[in-house]
Amino acid sequence: MPIYEKFTGRHRDDYATLTDLVQNYKLTVPDDFNFAFDCLDEIAGGTPDKLALLWVSNDNEAKRFTYDEIRRQSNRAARFFRAHGIEKGDFVMLTMSRDYRYWPVLMALHRIGAVAVPATYLLTSKDVVYRCNAASVKMILTTPRFGVGKAIEDAGAECPTLKVRAMFGGNVPEGWVDYDAEVSAFSDEPLERCTTASDMMLMAFSSGTTGYPKMVWHDFTYPLGHLPTGCFWHRCEEDGLHFTVSDTGWLKSLWGKMYSQWLAGSAIFVYDFDKFSAPDILQKIQDYRVTTFCAPPTMYRYMIKEDLKSYDLSALTHCTTAGEALNPEVYKAWLGGTGKKIFEGFGQTETTLCCWTGYPWMQPRLGSMGLPAPGYDMIVCDEGGNEVGAGVTGEICIRTPGPAGGARVPGRPYGLFSGYYRDDELTAKVWHDGLYHTGDTAYRDEMGFLWYVGRTDDIIKSSGYRIGPFEVESALMEHPAVTECAVTGVPDPERGFAVKATVVLSKGFAGTPELTKELQDHVKKVTAPYKYPRVIEYVETLPKTISGKIRRVEIREKDGK
Repeated sequence: MPIYEKFTGRHRDDYATLTDLVQNYKLTVPDDFNFAFDCLDEIAGGTPDKLALLWVSNDNEAKRFTYDEIRRQSNRAARFFRAHGIEKGDFVMLTMSRDYRYWPVLMALHRIGAVAVPATYLLTSKDVVYRCNAASVKMILTTPRFGVGKAIEDAGAECPTLKVRAMFGGNVPEGWVDYDAEVSAFSDEPLERCTTASDMMLMAFSSGTTGYPKMVWHDFTYPLGHLPTGCFWHRCEEDGLHFTVSDTGWLKSLWGKMYSQWLAGSAIFVYDFDKFSAPDILQKIQDYRVTTFCAPPTMYRYMIKEDLKSYDLSALTHCTTAGEALNPEVYKAWLGGTGKKIFEGFGQTETTLCCWTGYPWMQPRLGSMGLPAPGYDMIVCDEGGNEVGAGVTGEICIRTPGPAGGARVPGRPYGLFSGYYRDDELTAKVWHDGLYHTGDTAYRDEMGFLWYVGRTDDIIKSSGYRIGPFEVESALMEHPAVTECAVTGVPDPERGFAVKATVVLSKGFAGTPELTKELQDHVKKVTAPYKYPRVIEYVETLPKTISGKIRRVEIREKDGK
């Protein structure tokens, strides 16, 4: 049976209806739960030769790892970390891109109770200094690719807590620990468990669009909060192959490249590419017979520009997306080219999947985020924290007891963060009076479905109207001239703010006055006319965070908002 039944007591197919799932989905979690011991080791013990990870390098070298191989490698890695002074509660930053060593390394840190700090390989030395000092990072393990080692080395003198720098993959610089040269010498016998379920397991720097990244920490129950992610939303199958396109520096990789897929009995497919290429990704789905797939809307936007029907994607059974709202035009194009629907999911660094269109009893509703996931009591509130009625835009909030602060709080959803590390003031600002405030806005329809509007600071107030960027962006995306766009407010002496669209054009189109008029007329036809962009700017690229999210704030700052 899939390992998740150990914690739910039921197979996912045993839930007869949506009401049955919502009312009866419950988790039984041991007080000392640790994914490495309670899931990886148990799977490896029962099916040691079962495929856990299929990894393909940028040069198309393929490596296959069984659960038992991951288990043994993680035990060696745990002893490696201990040998270098890493103990329970120490912070270890991992800038490992999509390297296959990441999986046993993360399990190793779980085994010894060290706090894993995933970080992207795109960090500059300034980013490294901030993260190391903010979290008192004691050790960094990194890739030799992309130049991140140089950034870490340049940051070294300004990071007093950083005691060990380790690198894998050969050509390790002087003064660094050679992970590959050392780890294989250690025993693969397991160490004793030393953690409780409420201990800190993971600390992630959020990819916010304003200010310094927040330090979001999760306890050891976080992996089980992702159980619905793989089992219901991704619909991973026993002996399937799941592909989520994400760098391990972001928590999205833990949604689709780690816990929930193994909980569902599926192997994980990893493509360690240097640069995203839509044809390349489609080719990998074809060649390796990927069964379930997840990518952000941005990547789908580029893939639908290809001739989808020229690829054999027949092994695909289910497709999902998260990270940003999905434009209906992208959904329609993917469905037309592959025959597969895209099921949306919503969550944050602070949560696991908390809203989705992934229930077996429902189909996607174009533009809708879906319904709350099991365990999440989501409401839409006004500025005073009062729930609003259907059709009224407000902030998405989660009803829950207060932050854990190192203890398990009854009624708090599994997967919800425990607070912002070293920032009680910020934690209290977003989490008070029994509500966690997500900072995202939406409205709920009469059937309970949530419809995304935008971040609270992205709302445009124009001539007395409140306009969310997503609806205007979706209308623009229907036009073949538009590959990407961002809608913001620009100061206007008469309206307060006017709607502005910053547009990346598709190949073969030019940003002429005629096209501008055509796009404006198009928006007036497909949504309320008052929402049309009075200003359109054409650019080569949109400003984005290092996690790929559009930085509308940067556009607003340039325009003087």
